[in-house]
Amino acid sequence: MTDAPADAGETPGHGGSDPLIGDLRRAGLLALLVLHYVTSEPCYGNQLIDRIARLTHGALVVNPNTMYPLLRALETQGLVTGRWEHPERRSKRFYRITAAGEAERERLAAELGPRLDRIARSIESLRAEVLG
Repeated sequence: MTDAPADAGETPGHGGSDPLIGDLRRAGLLALLVLHYVTSEPCYGNQLIDRIARLTHGALVVNPNTMYPLLRALETQGLVTGRWEHPERRSKRFYRITAAGEAERERLAAELGPRLDRIARSIESLRAEVLG
């Protein structure tokens, strides 16, 4: 699974320099999120960027210089297929998951699920201890 560098083009404090988010990105979180969103409906790059920012409440802000190479890599690997909105001119390119992409999404979810659970428990323990 090819993913863009964890801090490529990211704004400090918005997922690029955050060690927790950076570790998850290196583990395939961004690819998992993209594959998740393109499972339910075709999506284009900027739409994915916005959805990820909203989902993570700004903890993970993805730069177009990270998203578009990732989408091309996922397409090259056969995990998604892309189709231009208007094939006769350059427009939005909508991506849809493939069978191989679904298998990769399931693999990444199984791999990252326990890590996300552990992080959630850790944060809850920290909140309970420090904030009462």
